[in-house]
Amino acid sequence: MRTQVAIIGAGPSGLLLGQLLHSYGIDAVILERKDPDYVLSRIRAGVLEQGMVGLLEEAGVAARLHQEALVHDGFEIAFSGKRNRIDLKGATGGKVVTVYGQTEVTRDLMEARKTAGLTTIYDAADVTLHDFDGEAPKVRWTKDGVSHEITCDFIAGCDGFHGVSRQSAPASSLQTFERVYPFGWLGVLSDTPPVSHELIYVNHTRGFALCSMRSAHRSRYYVQCPLSDDVAEWSDARFWDELKSRLDPETAHKLVTGPAIEKSIAPLRSFVAEPMRFGRLFLAGDAAHIVPPTGAKGLNLAASDIYYLSRAMREFYGEKSSAGIDAYSANALRRVWKAERFSWWMTSMLHRFPDSDAFSQRIQTAELDYLISSQAALTSLAENYVGLPY
Repeated sequence: MRTQVAIIGAGPSGLLLGQLLHSYGIDAVILERKDPDYVLSRIRAGVLEQGMVGLLEEAGVAARLHQEALVHDGFEIAFSGKRNRIDLKGATGGKVVTVYGQTEVTRDLMEARKTAGLTTIYDAADVTLHDFDGEAPKVRWTKDGVSHEITCDFIAGCDGFHGVSRQSAPASSLQTFERVYPFGWLGVLSDTPPVSHELIYVNHTRGFALCSMRSAHRSRYYVQCPLSDDVAEWSDARFWDELKSRLDPETAHKLVTGPAIEKSIAPLRSFVAEPMRFGRLFLAGDAAHIVPPTGAKGLNLAASDIYYLSRAMREFYGEKSSAGIDAYSANALRRVWKAERFSWWMTSMLHRFPDSDAFSQRIQTAELDYLISSQAALTSLAENYVGLPY
């Protein structure tokens, strides 16, 4: 079996790359170790930068997004018991963000790939990558007890933090940078109307909270909690009571509660692997970097990687130039580190850290006070939130 590009991982980054390559006339096969239902069961964030929406439009998969998504001109930051609106559209000259769940993005991409008759191999076990330091990389796997091999020009590792792609890179060439935060987010998904039509980020003495949504009828809420907490100890009633205690009185009064249809605790981590290219193996998305969700950058960073990689491959096949391929890692990492900085800053400004003393808390309040009173600071926040240019 042979293809031009072997894509490891059928999450949104791998599927988006596959769809863009297809539109450029480049053949790609996607390998995924799980089944389609499992891929769609992953509950993730859904705040999309304009750049990512543009890529979905280019890939021809944005029709349902434009019908169902929620376009947000701003969001709110609450501290000291008051809510303060950040006008994204006004501060950036018209840029906005779009709320559309990652699951829905993945579903749209899967349907488009199926409709086009493109090859996706699910339940691919024991995937291994070979010879990517030469001109004919190979990927081997087993399915239903039968061994398979595919030869390709390039391998795109879009298989997440725990995937085989980064693990296959030579350890002597790989450098990693990491910060693990001493708390997690307890998240609840519920079929209840959102408490606000825009997101509310909350800085509170009891810890961070976030009021978000997936649609006009489905809400997503988070509260900061210790990593040692067991999600089984958090009843629905306990969660709603804790969330209300961190909200301002007006918002708490308007909150509509209901049964949780999903509840989990997610750790927070900043992680970057450098470089993002090893011969003809390229890392993209969570395979190369993780950001805390505070800045809404995880899925969007994966999309920016795919922007650089898809164009590099189009240039390689269409113009017989390796310039984009050679510059991929540097271009992608430049944007990755800016997003890491923004996500770290948002996390530091809005959470309560275990070692936080009275001085640190006053500094945090001063930072927030300055932010909402300075047009320059608001513009900087807004530019980063809607997404820096590719």
